[in-house]
Amino acid sequence: MAEDLLRYDILIQDALRGAVKKILAEVARTGLPGEHHFYVAFDTTAPGVRISQRLKDRYPQEMTIVLQHQFWDLAIGEHAFEVGLSFGGVPEKLLVPYSAIKGFFDPSVQFALEFDPGKTAEELPEELLEAVEELAQAERDTQETVSGLPSAMKQTAKDGGQDVAKTPAAASNADQKLPVKNAEEDTGGEVVSLDAFRKKT
Repeated sequence: MAEDLLRYDILIQDALRGAVKKILAEVARTGLPGEHHFYVAFDTTAPGVRISQRLKDRYPQEMTIVLQHQFWDLAIGEHAFEVGLSFGGVPEKLLVPYSAIKGFFDPSVQFALEFDPGKTAEELPEELLEAVEELAQAERDTQETVSGLPSAMKQTAKDGGQDVAKTPAAASNADQKLPVKNAEEDTGGEVVSLDAFRKKT
């Protein structure tokens, strides 16, 4: 067999990532229609991913988020999407490049896509990578400052419901009243394994 110099596999992956981007853009514009909701799995170590240190520690390689009852500030960029979710009652902002996505699943219609993360012809802009690194450094600096506080002050922060490891962006959103799409059904952020939805062979 001849060598695939056109790299059809990469072209198809990029086209499918473009479809995910369009789907998320429509949801950001009009909300989730009907019973549609999404499980999005992504590589937490991929370039350009921005999540809090708390989530990095808990999900060092892969994380699956659920966009269903409560999420906010879904913003669609050229190379990444950003969304607000609550994890254990703590609001978080996540920035996920499309190239980091490993899976996209809509269980309401049994629609699923799988990707090889990083297998893309698209390169992330240097500005995005620099901005993510600056935010990560700011978060590390904040953690160092908090770790130098007396233990009584740390405990006060915890008792007040503040997560000392969250990013500055998440901290600013913690004081805002967050929109709830269905408060009765909301249980906060949910992380599940995408393997649960793969067909058994």
